[in-house]
Formats: sequence, C-alpha cells, structure tokens
Amino acid sequence: MSSKTPYKVLCVCLGNICRSPTAEVVLKHFCDQQQLNIEVDSAGTSNYHPGKAPDLRSQAHAKKRGYNLSTLRARQLKVDDFVEFDLILAMDLENLENIKQLQQTACDVFGQSRLKAKVMLMSEHDEFFYKQEVPDPYYGGDAGFERVLDQCESSSRAWVNVFKVMNI
Repeated sequence: MSSKTPYKVLCVCLGNICRSPTAEVVLKHFCDQQQLNIEVDSAGTSNYHPGKAPDLRSQAHAKKRGYNLSTLRARQLKVDDFVEFDLILAMDLENLENIKQLQQTACDVFGQSRLKAKVMLMSEHDEFFYKQEVPDPYYGGDAGFERVLDQCESSSRAWVNVFKVMNI
C-alpha cells in the first residue's frame, strides 16, 4: 500500500441493504487482493434503513462466497460525499439519476471546483454486464442475490483493471 491518500469509492443503491453493501465488500476484496490504495464504502439514495445491517439474505449469499457483510450499516448518500469521494458507483439507472440530482445540490452548496466525485454505473467497464443495471433482489428469491454477487464480482474485476491503469 502506498502512503499517499487513498482513492475513495462509494457504491450506491436505493436502500443500502442489498446491492451497494455487497458491491462495497466485493470491490474492497478485489482491490485489497491487488494491493491497491483504495477505500470503499456504500450508501443509499433513500433513507429507508438508516443504521440497519444488510439484508439477511444478502449476508447469507455473500457468506457462501467468503464475503462478510455483517459489520456494515446503512446510511444515506449526502452532499459531502461528492467532496469526500473520488468515484461514486450507481447500481442502476434510477439511482444514477438520483445521484446526479444530489450532485447538483452539492455543486450549489460547495461550488463546482470543490466536487471531486465522478459518477458512473457499477458496470461501466464490465465486458460481461456492460452498462447493465444491477437488479434489485429485495422482492425476489435466491437467484436475484446470486445475480447481484455475480455482477458485483465481474464489475469489481473490471474496475480493478481500470484502477491499475490509473496507477492507484
């Protein structure tokens, strides 16, 4: 790990209890595996579950693949995140739009020059799920949670390759 300031990534979905905490832990795993100087966090565009642990189904499916989500707690995306993070990754197009709306508010509060976060889809560089939404598994069954993990792993590998090119 470098002694320079870490590159900070924020994964965002709606409630921060299924997709974005999964993306956080999976992306962190792949970044750590490559010894990249990257910090990863997650948030939700809504304030539905503040302080709650990830959905038990998300935790169970992640645990089967060796990921631990149990210590994470949901929080809402805030204007400060656009100043504190380098990259904000949306899980789907609706959340991408909501993030961009809050980004405009952050611009009004801080001024454009203080904002550093780029906003993109989680799957922006994923050759297998290119610019596809990570589907919300909340109202579905096991297959939905497995799909989230599959897509988060694939997209995380793609981002790691991008970060390596960026020399992070």
